[in-house]
Amino acid sequence: MEPDQMENSRLQVLALTRKLTRLMIDRDIAGLEEILDADFTLTHITGHVQSKADWLAEIKNEGMKYYGYEEVKTSIKIDGNKARFIGQNVLDARIWGTRSHWRLQQTVQLEKRDGTWIILRSIAALF
Repeated sequence: MEPDQMENSRLQVLALTRKLTRLMIDRDIAGLEEILDADFTLTHITGHVQSKADWLAEIKNEGMKYYGYEEVKTSIKIDGNKARFIGQNVLDARIWGTRSHWRLQQTVQLEKRDGTWIILRSIAALF
């Protein structure tokens, strides 16, 4: 991949992962549906793996309510049509009744399909 293409892909991945967080905060289920793979999973800090349908239902009914975030650090590795994004954010969220400013590190796996990046999975950890 040419350096310009690599930088363009890096910027696309960064924009998409930031969009993911904005859509979570906005409770934009339709927007999330568009950028998440049909088999998307979210692995929580507890190790619980949640399907896309279950996670989106939690957002819709506000079992998981996202209020805002502060980006701390990001890194992106691209290998052809695959990418790995690691982002550290302080996320203001209420998760199953507990509201906190969570210091989350999200490892997001992405794949480029027909020229568009799609999010395959996200794994959360504390940092």
